[in-house]
Amino acid sequence: MRMKFTLLLAPLLLLVACTGYRLGSVKPAALAKVRSIAVPMFANDTQHPRAEALATSAVSSAFSQDGTYRLTDTAHADAILEGRIKTIGYTAIRGRRLDTLRPEELTNTVVLLWSLKDAKNPTKVLASGTSLGSSQLFVDSDLQTARNNALPDALERAGEALVSRLANGF
Repeated sequence: MRMKFTLLLAPLLLLVACTGYRLGSVKPAALAKVRSIAVPMFANDTQHPRAEALATSAVSSAFSQDGTYRLTDTAHADAILEGRIKTIGYTAIRGRRLDTLRPEELTNTVVLLWSLKDAKNPTKVLASGTSLGSSQLFVDSDLQTARNNALPDALERAGEALVSRLANGF
């Protein structure tokens, strides 16, 4: 008798375990009707050349990899993402053994300000925020090249944080 009861109860428990699961994306409630997003060129408040193109490319790539929203042009979009590179900062992580003022390793931090606006009514802001991205670099004899090589990685991480916020709400 006890064995029959256990055999009948096991499938029922398996069905109950899956009751909270939902197929598909779990977008924030304010973005439930948004299916396509346009990403025009980001603005650049820094002195770094070509940073706006790198930031736009990084965010577009992050949207493509995530797959929650479709990228399109402004004429066919449900929402438009406006972004701005606010700062690119460098901080020393590790100094030289005999000269502590001369760094061996740096971290660069990128701050992106963004707002997602309704395409039909540009005064209506659907979401806005700040996204951070960072990467590390070793100081070479050519510091400018080392900084230029590390910047796309930091922008990629900031773009992934931005898309995560829009796709998942966190």
